[in-house]
Amino acid sequence: MSGASGTSGGTALGFTGVKVFSATKAKEREELGETITRWLRSNADLEVLDRVVSQSSDNEFHCLSIVLFYRERPRE
Repeated sequence: MSGASGTSGGTALGFTGVKVFSATKAKEREELGETITRWLRSNADLEVLDRVVSQSSDNEFHCLSIVLFYRERPRE
């Protein structure tokens, strides 16, 4: 599933929440994967349904953004 833009409230895709991770400094970009892993581990009750990764740059800065679309895991 990709491209969550254009949906109303995320219900068409089934997500109920969005978490945005972004970094502009080199050190932050290097640590972004570990930051996301920690968040995922501390929110194990959530199921990631989709993600969007984007990069933007100008003469001075390079920004990396990772957006996770999630919902609570169904109870068994």
